[in-house]
Amino acid sequence: MDTLLSLRVFCAVAELKSFTAAAGRLGLSPAMASKHVMHLENRLGSRLLNRTSRHVNLTEAGALYFNQARQMLDGLDEVEAAVSNVTVTPRGTLKLSAPVWIANAFTAGGLAEYHQRYPDVVLDMDFSGRIVNLVDEGFDLALRATASENLDPGLVARPLMDVVFQLVGSVEYLARTGRPERIADLEGHALLLYSGTNWDGSFPVNGTKGEGAARLRTVLRTENETMLHLAALAGMGLAFLPTWMSAPDIQAGRLEVLLPEALNFTTTLYAVYPNRKYLSAKVRTFIDFWASRTHPSA
Repeated sequence: MDTLLSLRVFCAVAELKSFTAAAGRLGLSPAMASKHVMHLENRLGSRLLNRTSRHVNLTEAGALYFNQARQMLDGLDEVEAAVSNVTVTPRGTLKLSAPVWIANAFTAGGLAEYHQRYPDVVLDMDFSGRIVNLVDEGFDLALRATASENLDPGLVARPLMDVVFQLVGSVEYLARTGRPERIADLEGHALLLYSGTNWDGSFPVNGTKGEGAARLRTVLRTENETMLHLAALAGMGLAFLPTWMSAPDIQAGRLEVLLPEALNFTTTLYAVYPNRKYLSAKVRTFIDFWASRTHPSA
């Protein structure tokens, strides 16, 4: 039995969680697809899939085998494309990790547009915000707002776009506490703080008596930017939010930008992926698509 075809069948079953769907994709009968997976299991001496009448799930050994086999098949397809100069249609599951704040309407619109262009790609997205191990956990790609020099060995970072963060507060909160007109006016204001930073909530202030500091009062600390956004909308305090997240509320008048000339910072969003000579078509097209998108603004 063709072991390479068996690998393709196994990966298709694992991605689609269905022998019937995998068989349809590859032009096989469900019975033949099952024989191919059994061929691999017999060859390895280990069960790769748990099968019930309704569900197909990877075993622990199957998950490990799938991650490695999928990367190998992606690389093989790209090498064949490079040799034959044939364009490979992006297909398969693209497993992607991204920060919490990227889960917003701008991103959803982009995903919908990407799907229209490449309908054979299934997006499997992790918005937990944790720093995943791309190779060990089988991720194809990660979006990270981090400097490329901080990457682990063996990873490549391609800059996609700049992301602007602004200090915002709700109309309700500002009506209750007053609108800061200068940095010194921030003294004592409630702060919704992203706990992934070492910032202590203070800003330097230059006055007639020398340099001092305006210190905000932290009332909420969390690594979940969505909660910071919702708390700001609820009038709990001020927060630094990316314009991807805050622009619709600013345009609708629910949030106001404070001291935009003095207080904003920009970070670069990178596409991070394992260093390979040939990128799979699904990874390459996804990176190129996002690099070409226009950044939302307030």
